[in-house]
Amino acid sequence: MSAPDLLESLRAIVGPANVATGDHVSGDDTHDESLTGVPVRPLAVARPSTTEQVRELLAFADDARLPVIARGSGTGLAGGALPVEEGIVVCFDRMSRIVEIDEQNHVAVVQPGVTLRQLDDALATTGYVYPVYPGEMSASIGGNVATNAGGMRAVRYGVTRHNVLGLELVLPGGQVLRTGGKFVKSSTGYDLTQLVLGSEGTLALVTEVTLKLVPRLAHHATLLAPFTTLVLVASAVPKLLGGGVSPLILEYLDTGAMAAIVQEAGLELGVPDEIREKTAAYLVVVLESAHAERLDEDTEAAAELLGDLGALDVYVLPPSAGANLITARERVFFVAKALGADDIVDTVVPRAAIPDFLAATARLAAEHAAIVSGCGHVGDGNVHLSVFQPDVERRHVLLEALFRAAHDLGGAVSGEHGIGTEKQSYWLELEDPAKIALMRRIKSAFDPNGILGPRRLADPPAPAGAPAQPGAGSSDPEVARERGGP
Repeated sequence: MSAPDLLESLRAIVGPANVATGDHVSGDDTHDESLTGVPVRPLAVARPSTTEQVRELLAFADDARLPVIARGSGTGLAGGALPVEEGIVVCFDRMSRIVEIDEQNHVAVVQPGVTLRQLDDALATTGYVYPVYPGEMSASIGGNVATNAGGMRAVRYGVTRHNVLGLELVLPGGQVLRTGGKFVKSSTGYDLTQLVLGSEGTLALVTEVTLKLVPRLAHHATLLAPFTTLVLVASAVPKLLGGGVSPLILEYLDTGAMAAIVQEAGLELGVPDEIREKTAAYLVVVLESAHAERLDEDTEAAAELLGDLGALDVYVLPPSAGANLITARERVFFVAKALGADDIVDTVVPRAAIPDFLAATARLAAEHAAIVSGCGHVGDGNVHLSVFQPDVERRHVLLEALFRAAHDLGGAVSGEHGIGTEKQSYWLELEDPAKIALMRRIKSAFDPNGILGPRRLADPPAPAGAPAQPGAGSSDPEVARERGGP
């Protein structure tokens, strides 16, 4: 099929105004927020508004063997939404309707283009909340489903897969099916909902999501505990959780990360100079409760326990300062990006292995002449690292060593950002080949012609000698300038 005929077919499905090609493709649609992904201008960008349009798009693409990349808000950090030159991007920002808020069953049913901010605003008057906050409220629910997004509240409420009850899916070829529903348990066949969660748009396109809601608790307290070493911070976490404290948020920030976000946000946290000079890392603990008196008791107990675990002091921040600190922590990616980080990665290890992993990180950074600054969801073992090493080859060797260190401690390459295109080579190197082979058979069952999300996850990578990123050979200078490149 010629390119004009192909584009005409896409316009017939979603309407002429909702297909962009060539110079009319927005620069935003050529990349996500990965620091290493090269922007790619796809053959076309299509914006459906209904499940039926998605069904027709996938039926047409499968018949034409046309690669398809799904896109939500483009906030991903691993290249999962990077287009391919010869394919189309299916962008879900027009499918942004909250279908239903069901307070009787404690669920919300939403289209994939609904953002976390949009959903949170809609729930504000109901007394309920969708508890997954991955740090960027402009992120879409569909994107969260694709990457199994987590965030700071995962220590209490889990990640996306723990809070999605059902999906509406469109398979390549155009078949529409539903998985799960408004119930919290089932022992009926394979769990297709969980299989699609975290599959990064490589198995099916999600057109509707049924989400679990929890009560929105009114009272919060933020504790800030400085420690003299990272090892003391990491060692305190299991004991803190084992001591009966059930935090909403449990984060660590090394002094580099803390100084950067405090300066960027203009925060004053009231830590004296003599304490700050002795501090290597901070533990941030947020507690929540439906009752102010119970929160006071929990705060006092947590502060006493942190002191026993080696904190130099414990500061209970005023509500506004506590909220501002959490907001600033959520923006740490943008701070690191502004400071010139060459890559930002997340990896995950068993909680008790965090001291060993952080020690390995410090050693490897020194060996590879890099600066590696960290923070993370220490309550669930998810460590985020900002890597400053401009030499591409040296950085690749360093990242390979960091991911291997996590793997050898019983961890995984990514805790919440996903694999995408940018971490695929590391993951394929470390993962059990038998598991990769099984995943490829699953992929073939869902997508026999391989049109969804090519060259990412378990898909064979680009051939030797080809560009590292799909379509990266398209070094369009206009696109590079839109992305912030030269």
